[in-house]
Amino acid sequence: MLAFASIALPEIVVGLGLCLVLLGGLFGGGRSRDVTYLLAMTTLVIAAWTTATVDPAATAIGPGGAFVLDPLARLLKLVVFAFAAAAFVYSRAYLQDRRLEAGDFYTLGLFAVLGVIVMVSSGSFLMVYLGLETLSLALYGMVAFERDSTRGAEAAMKYFVLSAIASACLLYGISIVYGVTGHIDFAGVASALAGSEGRTAALVGLCFILIGVAFKFGSVPFHMWVPDVYEGAPACVTLFVATVPKIAAFALALRVLLDALDPMQADWQLILAALAVLSLGIGNVVAIAQANIRRMLAYSAIAHVGFILLGFVAGDADGVQAALFYTVVYVVMAAAAFGIVLLLCGPGGDADSLDDFRGLNRRHPWFALLMLLVMMSMIGVPPLVGFYAKWWVLAALLDAGQLWLALVGILFSVIGAFYYLRVIRLMYFEPAAANVPLQPALDLRLLVSANVAVVVGLGLFPGGLLELCGRVLS
Repeated sequence: MLAFASIALPEIVVGLGLCLVLLGGLFGGGRSRDVTYLLAMTTLVIAAWTTATVDPAATAIGPGGAFVLDPLARLLKLVVFAFAAAAFVYSRAYLQDRRLEAGDFYTLGLFAVLGVIVMVSSGSFLMVYLGLETLSLALYGMVAFERDSTRGAEAAMKYFVLSAIASACLLYGISIVYGVTGHIDFAGVASALAGSEGRTAALVGLCFILIGVAFKFGSVPFHMWVPDVYEGAPACVTLFVATVPKIAAFALALRVLLDALDPMQADWQLILAALAVLSLGIGNVVAIAQANIRRMLAYSAIAHVGFILLGFVAGDADGVQAALFYTVVYVVMAAAAFGIVLLLCGPGGDADSLDDFRGLNRRHPWFALLMLLVMMSMIGVPPLVGFYAKWWVLAALLDAGQLWLALVGILFSVIGAFYYLRVIRLMYFEPAAANVPLQPALDLRLLVSANVAVVVGLGLFPGGLLELCGRVLS
């Protein structure tokens, strides 16, 4: 058993980086925006380096089994660091144009990253809850980050109230499971639940725990916060919320359902199947009626969550592997989509309406092509990576004998294609409302181009990422 400091080194690095970013904001003077940005990026780079240099096949367990560093945790942490850094780069020009306090944004972002990586390495319910609350508290502040925005304040308040209810339900479920099993670490809970005693009480606890899991995923019927937060928060915060916390939601589901509640798999599979079908149906259907691009992408996210949950419903190693692959792929696609939305945001306002995409091909063909590729990938058109993400989830369902769920997934994927194709039609076949030239920052243009290149590259060569997902889960 390694010393806890060596196991939790990435968390320690992020915590120290937080302190430095706070000090940089206080004493950076007129260049505090640049200082805090560089300190935040340096923190993420060092944290990623400390994670990547550990033996990729090693597994270490902290005191009492509360903290775990295994291949899965290392992969998810590297993904978190990569997309948190991407979110900071995407956000820099947006923050400068609106003269927002960049130091506060990077501080809250690093706090959220700290909460996510704690959840990723959790080996007990207590650690999961601490990581979850750290993440949630940071996100409340980020959503209300633009102080003069009434929409942001309203979205943050709604998110806070609903999240508090979901956290209370999760904590109540944990307390019931603890009362039944006498354990709070995942290994002890799984061992105790393998017996038949207290099964009814454990089922009640399972239901409350699933409320917390579903809320963090943004799954129907616990999705009410998603469209309001995506629309009301500043565009750069929306990009962050749409990417990094999705890794936390997957880690929460995997650690709790498979590590702790695996003996009750038949029970939680039925509940997840219902949540998945509802998410696919409501997410895809309601997205059709949206005129706001961010609300449309919010309901799109709900629909994609349905596919991720279907991977867990398959109930075998292939299903979980497909769910992990889908989660990583969705984060890549969401970062690209919201990155392009940020490209269209000028100093005078945000590009919130679908009409802002009218005639984009005439104004800037390259940006229109990038958005075209992202939308086609989200539909699931080969050879883009979104196709393989859906394909392997459906294949896992078929192998598990869940034909009806696979058919539901295919049906709603066809329905969902409509609102993605509408964006493409507006860009290529509608006249521009105003011929406003786009002049985004160079780093923003390069990053969004690289982001979409990853979408295309993973579509052309998907086997490497899928094999990596299978290897870390094995």
